[in-house]
Amino acid sequence: MSGARKNKAADFLQNMAHELQTEPPAPVRQVDEWKGQAAPSRAGLKHIGGYFAVETVEKVAVLRARLSLDNSELLKQAIDELYMKHAAKRAFGDL
Repeated sequence: MSGARKNKAADFLQNMAHELQTEPPAPVRQVDEWKGQAAPSRAGLKHIGGYFAVETVEKVAVLRARLSLDNSELLKQAIDELYMKHAAKRAFGDL
């Protein structure tokens, strides 16, 4: 082995040992710390969830893409329209 190769190998091993001696990064905030706390953008809001069949999930995905809405915006629009439909039925005595 030539002297240049020995130096490269020695340098490599020395750098590897140096990297192992560095301090580990600070721990990331654990999920448990968020428990019971809403993200600032969700403060004052309530979560509504559900379990849906694959067909419904696909419809939601298509609507999200077509309308450029997130799940919350899409659900709000759907609930508002459903509420207005039932309010109109009640106003005309159809209920």
